[in-house]
Amino acid sequence: MEDKSVVLQRLGNRIRYIRKYKGITQEQLAYSINKDQQSIQRLEKGNINPSYYYLLEIAEGLGVTVQEVVGEDTSNILMQSENQNK
Repeated sequence: MEDKSVVLQRLGNRIRYIRKYKGITQEQLAYSINKDQQSIQRLEKGNINPSYYYLLEIAEGLGVTVQEVVGEDTSNILMQSENQNK
């Protein structure tokens, strides 16, 4: 099993990737889920072990599913973003 810090760092990197890909700032994401920007920053750095409910909020704020937040496949994220740009 992987070290917890490695898993949390990977999750944070994934959240950051999705957020940036969708053109959402940390402040915008934080506002949309009733958190402060520092919480999003700590999450993206892997300093927070989020609850499932927190992941649901993050996913909703990003407009994706929890599976897309924690998974490896970005194809739906890319397709959603392309459809929004049309």
